Amino acid sequence: MQDRRRRRPRATAGAETCSCYTRPVTTGPIVIVDYGAGNLRSVARAVAYVDEEPIVTTDPADLDRATAVILPGVGAAQDTMANLEARQMVDPIRRYVEQGRPFLGVCMGLQALFDWSDEGNGQPCLGLIPGTIRHFSFATNDLKIPHMGWNTVEWSREHPISRDVPSGSYFYFVHSFYPVPEDASAMIGRTSYGVEFASVVARGNVVATQFHPEKSGDRGLQLYANFCRWSREDSPESAAAEHSG
Repeated sequence: MQDRRRRRPRATAGAETCSCYTRPVTTGPIVIVDYGAGNLRSVARAVAYVDEEPIVTTDPADLDRATAVILPGVGAAQDTMANLEARQMVDPIRRYVEQGRPFLGVCMGLQALFDWSDEGNGQPCLGLIPGTIRHFSFATNDLKIPHMGWNTVEWSREHPISRDVPSGSYFYFVHSFYPVPEDASAMIGRTSYGVEFASVVARGNVVATQFHPEKSGDRGLQLYANFCRWSREDSPESAAAEHSG
């Protein structure tokens, strides 16, 4: 039987990019990808609240002029990938990330970045962060699935997105699956719910949260402000390296 988990050849986030690529001026919009995910308005309102002018788009060409891209999402991995394919967004997102440009994934937008999700019968994803999305599984019924409500995030290492957000801050979660990155250093924030998992991941120009910053009050708005500020610096990769050392 063919192994569906075989990975496609890829240049992952944080890998060397083509020397001919020139980072565009940072006066473009913050682009929010619309693939029918459902929580677009709340994400757009949060980004607007931190003094940005986001655009919500189904047009892959808008990624070319973006200062930064946000991939939000709720729902199932299979539906997410099918909807991205239907809107011809998969390859443009991969190209955008592989060019070293700033990218934020939120909830399902985090899970879609990984190689594979165990959801359903298994689902190949974008393959931009090595690792797997696994289902919560508990020996007792003390903890309910999905993990829903407020929980803390402890920072594992510094990153520009965590600026002025204390370790142990509360954020709002709704999910039944959690990320397991192959490289432990990709985890910059961790949360415990029966198991300790990576609730914030970062690799090169990509950062992603398992929780919903747009539903998390002032701390969540601070994360969006930090991402937008980081995106408008000359080099997100350099800034992340400085904060990780």
